[in-house]
Amino acid sequence: MEKPAVFTDEEISRFRAEIAARRAPGAYEPGRWSVSPLTRRPDTSGPMPTSVVLRDATLRSVETLPGVVASAEAKAAYLRRLVGTGVREVVTAGIAGRDDAALRAEVETVKDENPDCRTVLPLLRTTQDIDRAADAGYDAVQIWVQGFGEASLIYNPAVYQRSWQGEEWRGADTPRSRADVLARAVPLIRHARSRGLDAVVPMLMVSYLTDAVLEESVAVLAGADASELTLFDGPGAMSPEAYGHLVGRTRELAPGVRVGLHPHNTFGLAVACAVAAVRAGADVVELSVNGYCGGPGNADLAATAMAFEALYGVRTGIRSEGLTDLARAGETLTGYHVAWNHPVTGTNAFSWGGMDLITQETAVDPLLHNCLEPALVGNERRTPFTGDSGPYTLTDKLAALGVDLEPAQVDTVLRAAREVMTREERLLTDADLAALAQKAAEQA
Repeated sequence: MEKPAVFTDEEISRFRAEIAARRAPGAYEPGRWSVSPLTRRPDTSGPMPTSVVLRDATLRSVETLPGVVASAEAKAAYLRRLVGTGVREVVTAGIAGRDDAALRAEVETVKDENPDCRTVLPLLRTTQDIDRAADAGYDAVQIWVQGFGEASLIYNPAVYQRSWQGEEWRGADTPRSRADVLARAVPLIRHARSRGLDAVVPMLMVSYLTDAVLEESVAVLAGADASELTLFDGPGAMSPEAYGHLVGRTRELAPGVRVGLHPHNTFGLAVACAVAAVRAGADVVELSVNGYCGGPGNADLAATAMAFEALYGVRTGIRSEGLTDLARAGETLTGYHVAWNHPVTGTNAFSWGGMDLITQETAVDPLLHNCLEPALVGNERRTPFTGDSGPYTLTDKLAALGVDLEPAQVDTVLRAAREVMTREERLLTDADLAALAQKAAEQA
């Protein structure tokens, strides 16, 4: 049946004209998104670049998730799917426990899917590891630099290995200062560059950086010809403003070096940190599918990509329609499931409940409460039938089930449905609604 009309065609036309007057090109793209025009104004949001590189570190990050035992074949299949979504750089799994053939196969998987996608091998500590990366065909290596001086010994695996064996780990070359820590990275950076690799240098624990330590670190690492300095905030202790400050200062100190960041989501601000850093001049944001990593996780690929694309008009190269499938595949790979209302890709990210005033607004304009079109990210708009639902929502639900009732019969089903939900303290299934509709039809 046709639902009784609420508004006239003339009223709907006026509604749409009023809504259109509040929108602006770019911030509103029909069938894609409708966000605040303020986000596109430099006087409110600040200047933004035309594009940004999103570097996905999902395969490295899942190694930190307890209980993930995915096979090499499963990871390779996921890597191919990931690259197919359009990420421009990928941090692969670490080098430990993998032979040269596995490293070469990983590079080939990426390049077969997209020859322009850059491959980055993480967690390298020796020139021999760097040589293996070069021989396997990687584009870049990550040479991590701990954030402290002597306290960086806390993060040295050899210290624990030797102590466990009862061996003395202290020696003449044991780093005791910040200068010692930086000096260890210099020959690795130079060796990587001599092998034709980009040297991506994560500076760890940046929430503990002082201005003096930042200046010293950038001078040494940029002086060794680092290709990129990546500001890693493992604890997630950086505010967006602090990230913006560090990025801006790093660019001042090393204007010819790429600046990246790796934010964590302790306060739910990882995407905001990415935005602030890019506004301050960061070139690369390192992140992961579903925010996977240890602790509170990273910035989420889907949420970050769509924040840049929809809110700020910054191109990422991501094929957005594959984001939800990629998120689901990530759940299958890891066994770690995101929340139902996870931004962009959550199963109910586009469900606003079942009130008539919400469910019926889409007939006027589909981009009111949903500022993103679900299909744009491969997701779907969901309309549940709840205790707050009225006859319009119920009619839509029954129509989707192939049931056609008269208004009086819909009212009968609505009363019966509310009684069952109140009595049994649960929502009704499609089968429940269909049975109630059948009963109402038989009684008519």
